[in-house]
Amino acid sequence: MLSVWLIDMDLSKHHQELSEVGFTVVENLINLDFIDELIDNVARLETKLQRTPDNNRFEGNKTTRTYNLLAHGEIWQKIPVQPQVLELIEGVIGEQCLVSSLASISLAPGETAQVIHADDQVQPLEKPHIATVCNSMWALTDFTEENGATRVVPGSHRWQNPDYFGDQSDIESIPAEMPKGSVLIWHGSTWHGGGANTTKDEVRIGVAMNYCAGFIRQQENQQLGLSPETVATFSPQLRQLCGFGMFRGLTGNIEKQSPAYLLYGDPEETQLWDYDPIERD
Repeated sequence: MLSVWLIDMDLSKHHQELSEVGFTVVENLINLDFIDELIDNVARLETKLQRTPDNNRFEGNKTTRTYNLLAHGEIWQKIPVQPQVLELIEGVIGEQCLVSSLASISLAPGETAQVIHADDQVQPLEKPHIATVCNSMWALTDFTEENGATRVVPGSHRWQNPDYFGDQSDIESIPAEMPKGSVLIWHGSTWHGGGANTTKDEVRIGVAMNYCAGFIRQQENQQLGLSPETVATFSPQLRQLCGFGMFRGLTGNIEKQSPAYLLYGDPEETQLWDYDPIERD
């Protein structure tokens, strides 16, 4: 049986691209049989949840999104812990990062280009700043310029205090084209947006797997949006990623204990201050 994803891969080029241009594409990372399973599950959920386009300027009027995917089946639990993607994400925002959101995006023919934006622009911080967000897009279909591949602005993660709401006509973006089974990863300050789908019959399907630093509030509330019964099926690693652990032995504790330890019996974490005990005679 083939692995769901590649195991051995030199990621040095991708780390460098994330640092220098603010994004990278890891081609053909995911086994296509697994990708097809994800496509089937996206279609199933869109039907079951009666998902339709949200009809606003940001989310589009021909784009169907299904949010909070970790609440909708064990297959989605494999995505946040994908080892190569997670290594690249941690290279940007550090270890002990968190799942910020997980959603599918089906961009239908006739959809117009999304407004160019940065995923960390809601944070009231001077730019450039320490990376707080790093996101990814899994290509469940081929991503082409014609069917609306995500457009990115190289180097924009280093811009100083850009105007997100001004005239964008002179901003030059490029399509992050990639074959089915590939993953686009970008720095949270990198300007980007979904492209226009000018095809007649191609639905561009992707999964947006987004992360934030361990000290930043998650976009989706993982602690309340997931039932205790669902979280009990997660691996300890995934529970940590969803915010049930402590960040650096302090943030997120309950009476100096990790929620994952108290609720699910995960390995006990040492509280920060207990690393420096007072020696007694």
